[in-house]
Amino acid sequence: TAALSSYCASAGIPSIVFLPANRISIAQLVQPIANGAFVLSIDTDFDGCMQLIREVTAELPIYLANSLNSLRLEGQKTAAIEILQQFDWQVPDWVIVPGGNLGNIYAFYKGFQMCKELGLVDRIPRLVCAQAANANPLYLYFKSGWKEFKPVRAQTTFASAIQIGDPVSIDRVVHALKNCNGIVEEATEEELMDAMAQADSTGMFTCPHTGVALTALFKLRNSGVIKPTDRTVVVSTAHGLKFTQSKIDYHSKNIKDLACQFANPPMQVKADFGSVMDVLSKYLQSKAPKYH
Repeated sequence: TAALSSYCASAGIPSIVFLPANRISIAQLVQPIANGAFVLSIDTDFDGCMQLIREVTAELPIYLANSLNSLRLEGQKTAAIEILQQFDWQVPDWVIVPGGNLGNIYAFYKGFQMCKELGLVDRIPRLVCAQAANANPLYLYFKSGWKEFKPVRAQTTFASAIQIGDPVSIDRVVHALKNCNGIVEEATEEELMDAMAQADSTGMFTCPHTGVALTALFKLRNSGVIKPTDRTVVVSTAHGLKFTQSKIDYHSKNIKDLACQFANPPMQVKADFGSVMDVLSKYLQSKAPKYH
């Protein structure tokens, strides 16, 4: 929605954005607003918005630009081509992508498959679709051995952009995963928030959706599915600045039922030299190299 609003604004094209009320961060909401989009905040979830968009665009002369539109996937697949370019056409063993509506991971498959068909590479990576456990219809379908797909009622997740229980690209992504020997993994709220915090502590500033993908990486490495020598790409889908409130709540240990084990809250210190020295001494001792 942010990119659509921005490009429409620069081209002088009116844009309309459907968003679920109280389900996304203020930062996600403010971008299309600032770019002049006509934003409809609707009292439903992402699946409800998707259904309304399909009905409205069938009646009005409005161009549909979400992942139901195959041209959107043509644009998204360029990310797969860029990964191959940046690895000098050495194909990674695994690519892990967070999945909600599932257009994104199918687009990656299309990009990799196109490069193979063109002879630029001789194989494609194994894809992993990472879902939030609170919105995991593809994961449940995968675990059933692809027997029967059942939409779910998506529960609230910090990974709000993938809080989708009835993905529109379900058939396409199943085709893709079967053709690349792909896997589906899931992440609980605690796992995804811990993974996000761990990534941030290495100098990144990630979003909760990236935390979902990183959780899949951790689980698949721990189970031995991804080998220590496998080259693995984790796709980061948004900037952490869109999700600052969730980070504040995490580091304040202010999230119900979450231990927030990697929280790093600010230390309250009195404004005198002795107190500051005591705190710094303890900190520096804790960071001193351990010699054996």
